[in-house]
Amino acid sequence: MISSRMPWWKGVRGEWYVVGQIALFLLVAFGPRNWPAWPAWSYPYVQVGFVMGGILLPAGFLLIATGMLKLGKNIAAVPCPKDGATLIVSGPYSLVRHPMYGGAIIMAFGWAFFIQGSLTILYALILFLFLDLKARREEQWLQDAFCGYEKYQKRVKKLIPYLY
Repeated sequence: MISSRMPWWKGVRGEWYVVGQIALFLLVAFGPRNWPAWPAWSYPYVQVGFVMGGILLPAGFLLIATGMLKLGKNIAAVPCPKDGATLIVSGPYSLVRHPMYGGAIIMAFGWAFFIQGSLTILYALILFLFLDLKARREEQWLQDAFCGYEKYQKRVKKLIPYLY
């Protein structure tokens, strides 16, 4: 494990991943939705967007919320696991190894569809790629911390239930 006595700004526990993640969340939520010259979504895409967004937003929220609740005292703001943390593999962690990241990705795409934001879909894709990169780094720390993690990796998808 990494010593928690290092200053946060050195980023030894993955602090800079959190900064990047927050910036991308803000971009998804408040960034420009479409290029000015692009046409607005038309029928039936507007309705499809509302329905998909209406399904993906609560599904992503549920994955985040259950992931946080299941982690309990193991939860950390940074990707490096806390000293003394235990490996959680049940509940939402039996569907995906990173349910909070997966939920955020699902919510980002849900929001993009709900607001019919073509650029927002691009931002959600960038968030997906960033969180995948963050999860790869986190998994190195998890392999170091937990002897059964590699077996768990082979059994459970990384970010999106049943898909990836």
